[in-house]
Amino acid sequence: MTSPHVFLVAAERSGDLLGADLARALTALTEGNLTLSGIGGSAMAEAGVVSQMSIDGLNILGWIDGLKAYKRVKQSVAEAVELILAARPDTVVLIDSWGFTLRVARGVREADPSIRLVKYVGPQVFATRPGRAAVLADTVDELLTILSFDAPFYTPYGLPVTFVGNPTLERLPSGDGPGFRDRHGIAASDMVLVVLLGSRPSEIRRMAPPFADALKRLLARHPGLRLVLPVADPVADDVDAAIAAHDSLAAAIRVGEDEKADAFAAADQALACSGTVVTELATAGVPTVTSYKLGWITWAIARAFNLIKTRHISLVNIAVDERVVPELVQLQCTGANLAAAVDGLLYDPARRAAMSGRLRSITQTLRGDGEASTRAAEAVLGGLDPAN
Repeated sequence: MTSPHVFLVAAERSGDLLGADLARALTALTEGNLTLSGIGGSAMAEAGVVSQMSIDGLNILGWIDGLKAYKRVKQSVAEAVELILAARPDTVVLIDSWGFTLRVARGVREADPSIRLVKYVGPQVFATRPGRAAVLADTVDELLTILSFDAPFYTPYGLPVTFVGNPTLERLPSGDGPGFRDRHGIAASDMVLVVLLGSRPSEIRRMAPPFADALKRLLARHPGLRLVLPVADPVADDVDAAIAAHDSLAAAIRVGEDEKADAFAAADQALACSGTVVTELATAGVPTVTSYKLGWITWAIARAFNLIKTRHISLVNIAVDERVVPELVQLQCTGANLAAAVDGLLYDPARRAAMSGRLRSITQTLRGDGEASTRAAEAVLGGLDPAN
C-alpha cells in the first residue's frame, strides 16, 4: 500500500484536541509513512498538522448565533471543501462540530464521491434531534464514537459504528495539588473552588453574570474561600473581558491550560459550565456543580418543539440516568441557586467524598478499554483501500 493521505477537520477546541491525539496515533501506527493535512487549531499544529485556514469564529452553538454567523460559516465551508478537493486525500476525518462538519462532508461528497468520509464523534441524538442519525448515515461512510451507548441510534440507518473510547478521559494527567497550592500561596487548609466559564465565547458571555453573582455570594459567606479560574487559550480574551466586568471573577487566581490538571488536583469542588470539562473534572474526582444557559430564543424553540430528549445535560449523569452532578439549567441558572448548590457540597466533606468516588467509577466505565486515539487511528487506517 502506498503512503495514505488523511485529512483531519476540526472547528473548535475540543475537536482540535481530539484531532491532535488522532494525528499522533496515526503517525505512530504508520511510523510516519502517511501524509497528514487538515484544518484545526493550535493543538493540531503542535501535533504536526498545520491548519490551512483559520477556525476562528466557527465555535458556534445555537440557532441565533448560527444565523448571525451564517455568512462567515458558509464561506468557511466553501474554503474547507476547496482545500480538501485540492489535497485529494484518501480519507477525511470530520471531528465533532456537527453543523460545520456536516456541511463540509456534503460539499466533498457532492464534488468527489470517491473520498472516504469518517465522522469522529457523532451528534448527541440520544439527547436531541434524533433525525440527525439518518442525516449522518446518508452523508458519511463510518462513525467513530466515543460513547459506548451510541451505536443503536445509528446502526438502524445502515451506518457502520465503531466505539473507540473517550480520549478526553485519558488526556488529563494526574495533577500535583500540593505543588499548585504552594505556587499560588494557598494553604493546605484553604477551601478551593475551581470555576470554569465555558469553551465558547457565547457561553462565557451568558454564564459569567450568574457565575459571578454566585461567587460574590459565596465569598461573602466564606471570606477564606479561594477561587481558581483555569483559562483555555482560544477564549482567553473572552474570559479576561468577563474578569474585567465582575469583581468576584477578578478575585480568582487565573491560570492557563498548562496548570489545569494541577488545579483540579488542588480543588475541593468545582462550578463549571456544562461541557467536556465536566467529564474531565469527574475523571479527576472533583465534586462539581454544573449549569448551562442557551439564548432565550434558542431555548424557546427547543422547548416549543420538544427537541431536548434527555433528562440530564452532563455526560456522567446521562451515562447512569441519575443526577450525580447537580445541574442548574436555564431558569434555574441564577446566582442564588448556584451559590446554594455549591454551598450544599462545599462544607460537607462526607458528601463530597461520596460524589468523588462515584464520579471516578462512572468515568472509568466511560473510558472504554483505553488507548482511544489509537483505536480511532486503527479504524481510520483499517478502512483504507489496500490497493491504493
